[in-house]
Amino acid sequence: MAIYDISLTISPGLPVWPGDPAIQLQQVSFMDKGDVCNVSYLAMGVHAGTHVDAPHHFLNDNRTVENLDLTVMTGQAFLIEFGNEVNAISFEILDRASIPMGVERLLIKTRNSEIWARSEKKFTEKFVAIVQDGAEWLVQRGIKLVGVDYLSVAPFGEGVPTHRVLLEAGIVALEGLNLSSVSQGYYELYCLPLKLKGADGAPARVILKK
Repeated sequence: MAIYDISLTISPGLPVWPGDPAIQLQQVSFMDKGDVCNVSYLAMGVHAGTHVDAPHHFLNDNRTVENLDLTVMTGQAFLIEFGNEVNAISFEILDRASIPMGVERLLIKTRNSEIWARSEKKFTEKFVAIVQDGAEWLVQRGIKLVGVDYLSVAPFGEGVPTHRVLLEAGIVALEGLNLSSVSQGYYELYCLPLKLKGADGAPARVILKK
C-alpha cells in the first residue's frame, strides 16, 4: 500500500488568490527562550492552500462547509492526467478523455502540478481550469466531487459560471491539489476539511491510497 499526500504545505510563501489574506504562520512562544512550550499562530483565508468550496461560496445559500457530506469526500476516485497541450478543461476535452463510466470522484492533473513541483511562490493567472461547458459535462456524468491542481476550478477572471454550475449541482470542488507525484488511475481518496461553522470553504488535508 502506498500513501500519497497531495496537500500543499501551508507556509507564508504559498501563493494565495489575489485579494485574499496572505498566510501568517509564526511561532509566538519559544522553549528556547524559557517558555514552557512552543506555540505557533496561524491566520489565513479559508480558500488558501488545499481546500474545499462549500456551495455558500458562490450561491450565498447557507450551505456551509461543516454540513458537507463526508461520504462524498472519502472513497474511490479516478485521476485523469492531461498533457501540457491542454489549456482548458472543456466538455470536448472531458468527453474525449479515458474517464471510466461510474466514476463519482474525479481528480484532474494538468501542467499546473509542475508549478507546485517547482515550489513557485508567485500566483499565476494562466493556470488550466474547468470552463463552464466542462462543468456541465461533470454534472451530466454524475460526478460528486472534482479535484483540481491549482487554487480554483474556474479560470482566472471567469470564476462565477463554473462554480455556479458545480455548486448548484451539489458537486464538491476540491482545489489546490499537488498531483505532481501521482499518475493516472484509481485511488482511495481521503479529504477531510476543517469543520468550520458557517464557513464558505475550509482547508483540508488530502491523501490518496493505492
